[in-house]
Amino acid sequence: MSVIPADQHFAVITSVLVLSALAFASERTVIGQKVTGTVVVILLAIVAANTGIIPHSAPAYSFIFSYIVPLLIPLFLFQADIRRLAREASRTTAAFLVAVLGTVAGVVVAALLLDLSQLGIGADLAADRREAGIVGLFASTYIGGSVNYAALGEITGLSADASFFSAATAADNLFSAVFLSVLALIPGAHWIAGRFTQHTETRVTEVSKTAVTPASISYALAAAASIVAATDLACWWFDLPSWRYAIMTLITVTLATAVPQIRDWFAGAFEVGVALSFTFFAAIAAGADVRAMISVAPLLILLVTILLTVHLSVLLVVGRWLGLTLPELLTASNAAVLGATTAPAMAAAKGWHDQVTPGVLVGVLGYALGTFVGTVLFQIW
Repeated sequence: MSVIPADQHFAVITSVLVLSALAFASERTVIGQKVTGTVVVILLAIVAANTGIIPHSAPAYSFIFSYIVPLLIPLFLFQADIRRLAREASRTTAAFLVAVLGTVAGVVVAALLLDLSQLGIGADLAADRREAGIVGLFASTYIGGSVNYAALGEITGLSADASFFSAATAADNLFSAVFLSVLALIPGAHWIAGRFTQHTETRVTEVSKTAVTPASISYALAAAASIVAATDLACWWFDLPSWRYAIMTLITVTLATAVPQIRDWFAGAFEVGVALSFTFFAAIAAGADVRAMISVAPLLILLVTILLTVHLSVLLVVGRWLGLTLPELLTASNAAVLGATTAPAMAAAKGWHDQVTPGVLVGVLGYALGTFVGTVLFQIW
């Protein structure tokens, strides 16, 4: 039980908004400027949830995931410039493939170092199949996210063990939130940032300078909601649920390119998207139940720690060798580990406006690759 009950929907939403506001306010301080509001809201939510102030799961969080998160994509992409997209996305795609390599290397190293067959899961499965299932499961989730995670759970048979899946989800949520914090902190580490090619594209795609008005925000929200609704209808009609973000991206980028005036008509869309993205970060972080993870499967902590450490090491070493920049690499890593929604949100929050659209696109690529790579590793193992 938490101080704020899960069924007190308005109170939960209020707590998320308060955490977001505190995170923005922290950026006025010296520490907040170095840590960034993204990291602050994640850490605040983890602490608040694990000290019993706010719940780990609540219908209000589901509301954010179901209705707020989809709006973020159009709100960010109204600034997209298709004329630069091919060049920008190609470099971020290369960075994403490096991130995929890091995930595969990480899960293989973790599986070789740890005896995953000893996890008390899937009692009806052979030990080698349990270990192979875990390898495929975590490879898929750190290449494409929760959609691939669910698919591999069924393919491997691990989803039948509810207690393990609950612990694995807790581990995924906690370490994803912590990893997002690490990604946000890396650009401030000068001894790392100084070793990479300077990112000269950061200010190419600038946010509209037109005055923000109530009307422009209203137009932006109405257009964003219309795009999401049209996308969902198309996915329903043609039975293409996994193509949701790809279709949404295509519609928005096409509109932004064909009618460049919407950059001015929807002034403030980008800023609204950044504000809403903080509620998303808080809702993700709140789901990190440390106690549940430790009590059910502590070995998962070592597994994910090794996996993400190797992932990040490969990302930085290979990425530097290929001449990729930190914003490209960190956006790609975010898209691989957390998905197509957090990548553009972090890019927007960090001011990497030219990485917003590529972040969505490589995140969608992760949805396509995650299940495939996870299944291949499962079969090989």
